[in-house]
Parts: sequence; C-alpha cells; structure tokens
Amino acid sequence: MKFAVIGGTGRIGSQVVQKLNAAGHQAVPHSLSTGVDIITGQGVDDAVAGVDTVINLANSPTFDEASLDFFRTSMANLLAASEKAGVGHFVVLSIVGVDQVPGMDYYRAKVLQEDLLKAGPVPYSIVRATQFMEFVDAVMADTTDGETVRLPHTPLQPIAATDVSDAVAEVAAGAPLNGVLNIAGPDVYALDELGRITITAKNDGRSVVTDDTAGLFGAVHGDVLTAPGDARIAPTHYADWLS
Repeated sequence: MKFAVIGGTGRIGSQVVQKLNAAGHQAVPHSLSTGVDIITGQGVDDAVAGVDTVINLANSPTFDEASLDFFRTSMANLLAASEKAGVGHFVVLSIVGVDQVPGMDYYRAKVLQEDLLKAGPVPYSIVRATQFMEFVDAVMADTTDGETVRLPHTPLQPIAATDVSDAVAEVAAGAPLNGVLNIAGPDVYALDELGRITITAKNDGRSVVTDDTAGLFGAVHGDVLTAPGDARIAPTHYADWLS
C-alpha cells in the first residue's frame, strides 16, 4: 500500500513511516521541510496523489485559540485534495477524552478536526491516545517556579510514543473504522504523583506541590483523560519507560 504521512518527520510520524516501510509498504513523510504546506495548500495535491491512505499527524504550532484555525484550514485542504485524488482512507491521531474538556482551546480544536473528518468525503479512522510519556518533562517545565513544580491531581494514563505509532500504523494499514479506536498506557497516575515519580527516577532536585489550578491540566476535572472501557491497553509501563 502507498501512504502519505502528513507530519511524517515528527515524533510519531517518523516512527509510523519506519514501521510501515519495514512491513513492506511505501510510506512517504511530508512536512514543511519537504515542501508541503497544509495551510497554504502548497504541495498537498502532489503529496496525496496516487496514495491509498493519508495519515495526518500534523500538529498545531500553538495550543491556544489559534489552533482552531490551524485544524480548520489544514483539514479543508487535505480533505479536498484527498477526495480529488480518490484516497480511500484518512487517518487522524487525536486524544482520549478530547470532547470532555471544553475549557481547553487546543482540545476544542482537536474536536473540530475530528468533526471535519467525520463529515468529510473520505472513509476515515480516528486513533485517540492518552498523554504521551515523552511529554511529562514538558508538562513539568511549564509549571516549574525555581525548584518547585506545581501540578494538579488530574488522573492520567500515559502511553509510550512507540506504542502510539504501532497503533496508528496498524489502523492505517487496515480497513477504515469510520469510528474511533482509543488506546492508553497500562497504568493510571495522578499527574502530581507522576511528577514525583519522574523527579525521583531522574534524581531531579525539584519538589512537587499539588495545585489543582496549575498548567494546562488544571482545566481538566475528573478522570476523563483516562482510558474508556473499550480502550486498547498498550504494553509499556511508565516505570519501564523511565528506566
């Protein structure tokens, strides 16, 4: 099969490209660095011409309200080009519980992306993943003040990027789901606890203070970002990933 992987040079995209090619498919990465601009539309028609499946892993450069325009414009360009090229499957990576956090601009933008895909002209699959293990350091950095990290007690179920890329590659190589696959890591942690575990494992000198208003996840209430009952549970534990 032939795949166009939009955002194919990023963390997940590069792994998806490698895994599909290793399985005998032809997966080509596309991004601004390869001359494909999904906002202006430059290079998009050529990128999707002759492919069986488009995998859209491109992400907004910001997490604020501007992300709504990013996903609205990029999806319009990609879906129009995919329809014209006769693409048979369009895959998007999204977030578990994304529709349960209306107070977060970026999550509303991802819901918009999902809705545009569902209403679009191409058979589709949506893979919703929980928070990446690789993002924990960035989440902590965002709420660090000196030697103190402020984190809410929000429950998360982190998943390794390699497990996400496995799921995306598998779904993309299959028939369109015309629905959603939820995937999650095997363990649930409160975010403040996750911070303390990470700091201990890395001999980091900072300390964690619980603050339920801190950072991006201060807007999340309850366990909406943990795996729903139908989720596929990935094999990598956070403790093993840290080591």
